[in-house]
Amino acid sequence: MAVTAGRPNRGALLPSRLSALSSSRAGSLTFFVIRRILWMIPVVFFVILITFFLMHLAPGSPWDRTGGRQLSTVVTHNLDIKYGLNKPEYQQFELYLWNAAHFDFGLSYQYEGKTVTALIGEGIPYTATLGTLAFLIIVPVGVGMGVLAALRQNTRTDYIVMGFATGAASFPNFVVGALMVVLFSVEMARWTQHAFFLPAADFGLDDHLIMPVICLALLPIAYTARLTRASTLDTIRQDYIRTAWAKGLPERLVVLKHVLKNSLIPVVTTLGPTFAFLVTGSVIIETVFNIPGIGRAFVVAVTSRDYPMILGTTVLFSVVIAVANLAVDVLYVFIDPRVRLT
Repeated sequence: MAVTAGRPNRGALLPSRLSALSSSRAGSLTFFVIRRILWMIPVVFFVILITFFLMHLAPGSPWDRTGGRQLSTVVTHNLDIKYGLNKPEYQQFELYLWNAAHFDFGLSYQYEGKTVTALIGEGIPYTATLGTLAFLIIVPVGVGMGVLAALRQNTRTDYIVMGFATGAASFPNFVVGALMVVLFSVEMARWTQHAFFLPAADFGLDDHLIMPVICLALLPIAYTARLTRASTLDTIRQDYIRTAWAKGLPERLVVLKHVLKNSLIPVVTTLGPTFAFLVTGSVIIETVFNIPGIGRAFVVAVTSRDYPMILGTTVLFSVVIAVANLAVDVLYVFIDPRVRLT
């Protein structure tokens, strides 16, 4: 068969849509997100594997009573049969994996008749509200303080900001929480004859969350401010920033368009895990202020050896952290166009 001279190959006329999609920026980003989501499956598997066997390696059983009357052998045997603890551990693990793949995380040992999914669902609104409010404070305050300290390096402003950051990072959360309870709940109620004070426990979604939010946000604010200051100082010393200053550009334009954008990459790296930590529950804050969130439920589950609740909350933590890290990697592309996801 004769072929027309100069005719391109058939493959050149009909390029693969998949190849065209993958070569574009949006396509590479899409494939990166899909690949990372698929990688979450083995990550969650190993989290379940390690957590499951570490729980069973610990001495004792979920039916041990430390402060009350011990259950009889017959009762504990019946409970083992009811919850499948009489089977070999590898069979229990296989059964849990099968159920978890169908989003069934089992029944809680501590709360009879309640599923782990229902218990986590009850605690998520409290923890998510607390963590989201804290994060909304951390980002503007921490980044703003760090940029301000860097722009006013070795001045009184810099010393005040860094002194606050050092002090906030030095005090543990439970110490700050206890001091806030004493000052703003106990003493304020006494000074104002109970006319105005901040509640210290038994919070609802519509209650004042000022103290737990501030207490939860203090340490991340301090860390974010110090990291932003260091990154901003490094960016200010770059040649293109000196050129922008030499051109006589306004300070606001140089800071917002050049300095801030290029100094945010290391800060964004830490904000992802910070957000995951906040929204999955702060164990100390929820315990100090008696907030019925996921963090407090996890502590209670560990102390009572509630295996399904421990596994369920651990899986939730791992998924949220993996998603937060994925969001950080995607944000790199929009902050710095030079970044290429591979």
